[in-house]
Amino acid sequence: MKEIKLPEIALVLLVGPSSAGKSTFAKKYFLGTEVISSDYCRALVSDDENNLEATGDAFDLLNFLAAKRLKRGKLTVIDALNLHKDDRAKLVRLAKENYALAAAIMLDTPIRQLQERHEVRPDRSFGRQVIEKHYDMYRRTLKSIKREGFSYTYQVNPEEELSIVRQPLWSNRKEETGPFDIIGDIHGCFDELQELLTELDYKVAQQANGHYQVSGPAGRKVIFLGDLTDRGPKSPEVLRLVMDMVHSRQALCIRGNHDDKLLRYLQGKNVNLDHGLDKTVQQLAATPDAFREEVKAFLDGLIAHYVLDEGQLVVAHAGLPEPMHGRAAAAVRAFCLYGETTGEVDVFGLPVRHDWAKNYRGKASVVYGHTPVPGIDWLNNTLNIDTGCVFGGRLTALRYPERETVSVESKAVYSEPVRPVMPDAAAQAAQQEYDDMLDIGPLREKYIVETGIGKRVIVREENAVAALEVMSRFAIDPKWLVYLPPTMSPPETSQLPDYLEHPLEVFSYYRKNGVRNLICEEKHMGSRAIVVVCKEPEVAVKRFGMHSPAPGIIYTRTGRRFFNDEATEKAFLEVLQRALTAADFWDRFETDWVCLDGELLPWSSKANDLIINQYAAVGASASNALGRAQEVLQQAQSRGLEVGTMLENVAQRSQAIDKYVASYHHYTSGTEGIAGMAYAPFHILATEGKVHANQQHTWHMERLAEVCRQDEIYLLMTSHLFVDLEDEASISAAVNWWTDLTAAGGEGMVVKPLDFVPTHKDRLIQPAMKCRGSEYLRIVYGPEYDLNGNLERLKQRHVKAKREIALQEFALGLESLERFVLKEPLRRVHECVFGVLALESEAVDPRL
Repeated sequence: MKEIKLPEIALVLLVGPSSAGKSTFAKKYFLGTEVISSDYCRALVSDDENNLEATGDAFDLLNFLAAKRLKRGKLTVIDALNLHKDDRAKLVRLAKENYALAAAIMLDTPIRQLQERHEVRPDRSFGRQVIEKHYDMYRRTLKSIKREGFSYTYQVNPEEELSIVRQPLWSNRKEETGPFDIIGDIHGCFDELQELLTELDYKVAQQANGHYQVSGPAGRKVIFLGDLTDRGPKSPEVLRLVMDMVHSRQALCIRGNHDDKLLRYLQGKNVNLDHGLDKTVQQLAATPDAFREEVKAFLDGLIAHYVLDEGQLVVAHAGLPEPMHGRAAAAVRAFCLYGETTGEVDVFGLPVRHDWAKNYRGKASVVYGHTPVPGIDWLNNTLNIDTGCVFGGRLTALRYPERETVSVESKAVYSEPVRPVMPDAAAQAAQQEYDDMLDIGPLREKYIVETGIGKRVIVREENAVAALEVMSRFAIDPKWLVYLPPTMSPPETSQLPDYLEHPLEVFSYYRKNGVRNLICEEKHMGSRAIVVVCKEPEVAVKRFGMHSPAPGIIYTRTGRRFFNDEATEKAFLEVLQRALTAADFWDRFETDWVCLDGELLPWSSKANDLIINQYAAVGASASNALGRAQEVLQQAQSRGLEVGTMLENVAQRSQAIDKYVASYHHYTSGTEGIAGMAYAPFHILATEGKVHANQQHTWHMERLAEVCRQDEIYLLMTSHLFVDLEDEASISAAVNWWTDLTAAGGEGMVVKPLDFVPTHKDRLIQPAMKCRGSEYLRIVYGPEYDLNGNLERLKQRHVKAKREIALQEFALGLESLERFVLKEPLRRVHECVFGVLALESEAVDPRL
């Protein structure tokens, strides 16, 4: 059986006269979705597949569909005559434009059989002379097609049984998931390579025959990013070690531009012995001929890039834009080796390169080298790990998927760089260079966020419009804006007659969702405040990309600066920084920054104007009016008028307004500067390299208690109680605790499962629910919410929509933190942050 091998991503042309059996062949050997037929395209544009006047439009459609499939990396088959050289050239160009290989399958059908088939086809109105013309064109095509840019050409008898073999491209190593240790440009620095491998826990031993035996951590594999040779002192030794590791399947290696040039030299081609190749040639001259032949074969077998870990990792010597990932075109190979240049040279005589990583938006992480850099910074999910070892810098490896870097210092300056490499201190983090403003491009229309906890969130355009104004006009510097907290849902309406909310409904919800153990936390009478604290002010520049040092930031749940007065903010941040330092937080968490979630008390410290202009105004005017009405009714009653019912109603309303005034008074107290304020943290959200959502709430409480003990004036530990839902005594104790809290003027409590990210049957459930006291609800729903049947009407409220928003915002919040600690671009972080704010504009009762 004849075998036809085709690359997995290719444009395949079926070539043959009319009636050669192309459509039958396509149907037999390819998926229906893979085949684009010119006849079918004619039918699509004109309702008649034989309408030759529609041929131009039909082929416009054919080319459009083919381009879309190739862009997505799909094998595409063109079922058309393909007998004109110009038509084939257009399709070959289309393949090249989409970095795909082109293949041609010529269907060799005898002319007599063509004519016999044509005679019995009622859908073909042209004569035998057309078949003869097609056949002549086909014979001429056989002579020229192999010179037309096709990577694969096959001449087949369609009557024979064939086997179509889909071949993965050499770059496709998606099944290899790692973990990997990716090593940057070595350039003959053998001693540093040995030291780096040792740092990575590999053991390197040279055997008597000169080969190297390497043993490493179980399951890990090394990836060399090319440029093994030139400029450095021991290129043959580097080649020997790398070849041995690749041959023993302990390593993968891709080709760099210096490796490519060395290969061409070894193949006898005319190359200039510059840029360090002269040193390598001299060093190789002292090695046996057999070694040089082995090097030539090894370099010849290297490919330009690999796609690994289910497409999540791409390694290429000079980097690679997303459209080229996993492709095999000559342009892809050239980019991998040399990058993309502008055609200009700089003052040092070196080519000026396009910064492809600046505009990279791909999902895969791209790790590369080629151009020495002073520091190691992720930029748009790309990382350059060529840190100039041969120029006196460092040799660097990236541990993947950990995203940790390991470096060793160069032992000498083996070659002076033509272009100076900037020192670390002079280089701002690469990512931050492009994060000076909020990127609203993807935020102006509907977009979808896939979160790490499995919750898929759709942010709709109508919600985005309202959020965009807030973010653009009122938000803090976007470089600080790495998280917004989610809303919380209340429980179902209480079945008890005098309550709108009660703990029993909260407990019932969690019991139904498989949760047994809960933590109940006092709901503080303050304002939600997200705090980022820097160990030292310089961290604001180094990690967050600010233009000047700063102790951190305090902002609201809508991304606005908490304090209008910078001096007050700075003073409070200094309180937190001292407490964290005294608690040995920085060393224990191996971090120089932390993001905390908590409440800043009193409420009046943030909402004083709101209290005065809204709540106090209502309280004062209602008290005066009802007091006066009560006096008038008492006078009328003293005259014998029947106003008892009215007087009783006014008395009840007067009592309600007194309760209302007393309720908001609990949230007001005098402050001067930070005096009179307190911060009650309840979540350690993130530190360098870690989001702490994998820790139970007990862990958060214990660690924060250690910090709060360092300053009991300005820091407040959150009172809490544990509940076992299978223990009635425990439930009763929690209800009594809530009752006592709210009776004393407290707002209520927040109830959480012990797990930070709670699930039931693989479904995310409410991570927290608030249960507010009756008197606090008087502020929310109005002074008379429990009079005249109002409570019964309010009990008809529905919390389903609120709960779904709470889940979505929770997932977005964690996702934004995960992206930030992984040093993803801020535009990716802001997709999530913006989504939280957008969801807040959903049409849901704001009192819930």
